[in-house]
Amino acid sequence: MKILKINPTHINHDLIRQVVRVLRQGSLVVFPTETVYGIGADVFNKKAIAKIFLAKQRPADNPVIVHIAQMSDLKKIARDISPQARLIAKHFWPGPLTLILPKKPEVSEAVTGGLDTVAVRMPDHPVALALVKALKSPIAAPSANLSGKPSATLINHAISDFGDKIDMYVDSGPAKIGLESTVIDVTVNPPEILRHGAVTKEMLKK
Repeated sequence: MKILKINPTHINHDLIRQVVRVLRQGSLVVFPTETVYGIGADVFNKKAIAKIFLAKQRPADNPVIVHIAQMSDLKKIARDISPQARLIAKHFWPGPLTLILPKKPEVSEAVTGGLDTVAVRMPDHPVALALVKALKSPIAAPSANLSGKPSATLINHAISDFGDKIDMYVDSGPAKIGLESTVIDVTVNPPEILRHGAVTKEMLKK
């Protein structure tokens, strides 16, 4: 188990490269986002994705959110992206909003809980964005807590849940929002809010 402190306002890219090496090896990394800390793996590494479910004691039918760093990443994992979905993304990304979109075949059903849709967001956190960009692949990451326990807003919360079951922890201080992202299904019309978070129904309507 290794803990790296990465300052979000002055990112050390040598440290980012260390984290990326761990992800490329198929190991798990706990990293910060603006909502809560996430437990992440390369979205295209099925064995690593399986480790997330094992570590969290998470039911296999519970999808995980995929984190991207730029709009061009979206076409790696999603298809048939509607104009409405693009409009919502334009207004709220990067930010605490997750979109449910039709998935590409390359995305494992382990990530999507057996569904033909994928949950995607672009986090508003410089360290999370730097990791995705350096990995050159989206990162699948649910919240860094054991299933049923409160989400981790500090790195110590995640360490107390997982200890040495996780290879690397990235500490960037407290999560800014401390509440999980709003989840909206844009595969249906009208779009449906599946989980309420910092982005409200009123903000979306506007």
